[in-house]
Amino acid sequence: MRGMTMSVVAMAILGSPLTQTAAQTPPATTRTVIAATTLPTVVAEPLSFKLVSVTLTPGQSSASQGGSGVVYQVTGSTRVSVGGVDRTLSPGEGMFVAAGQQATLTAEGGNPSTFLHFLLMPAGGQDQTSAAASAGKLYQTAAIPDLKAGTYDLNFSRITFPPGMASNPPHHRSGAALYYVVSGTGANTVDGKTEAKPPGSVIYEPFGLVHQWGNPGAEPFTFLVFDINPDGTAAVLPDALKRP
Repeated sequence: MRGMTMSVVAMAILGSPLTQTAAQTPPATTRTVIAATTLPTVVAEPLSFKLVSVTLTPGQSSASQGGSGVVYQVTGSTRVSVGGVDRTLSPGEGMFVAAGQQATLTAEGGNPSTFLHFLLMPAGGQDQTSAAASAGKLYQTAAIPDLKAGTYDLNFSRITFPPGMASNPPHHRSGAALYYVVSGTGANTVDGKTEAKPPGSVIYEPFGLVHQWGNPGAEPFTFLVFDINPDGTAAVLPDALKRP
């Protein structure tokens, strides 16, 4: 687990009081890495992304065992117990759980707890979540195509685009990614067609999907990204660069 935030600080440019006024750089994209790990292989069996939303009543516990994944807290707080290690997640925090590990998740405090569980798991498989929890599958992909032999990086990040940000240049994934929109409405362009993606939207980006993202709105656009890419290769590649 590690956290990392990147931002650009506005700078005042001073000049002659008769000819210049203070100027500022525009707001920057902010990226916070919430969880990261390295996977020894992604080709031992076909894999898919899955996203589940879980709500626990105060004091309720649920056991979950599935693929490699990240628990991301939305509201309330959850104590996550894995392999003798306990951690309590507050809204906006997340925790990586490795494939095959059983996690016990308990709602703490006097309010219900809602979290998202992002999973990389065998295609067509099911996350073994206790029936006591109120759980709903938001999305599951087919088998992720074009994965190669070798180690892969798995990252989970929260990204915010500033208001009025033009669409970035066309690009594609070196691996694959699953997005979840937290707030604001982004503009997603694929094959020349732009669609608005409001809060709650789930977007799948397999390898080779050339696309763009922007934020034409007046509010920040924040989304979560659960992605994999070959170790040593950038997660996002310009459209002109195609992997052999």
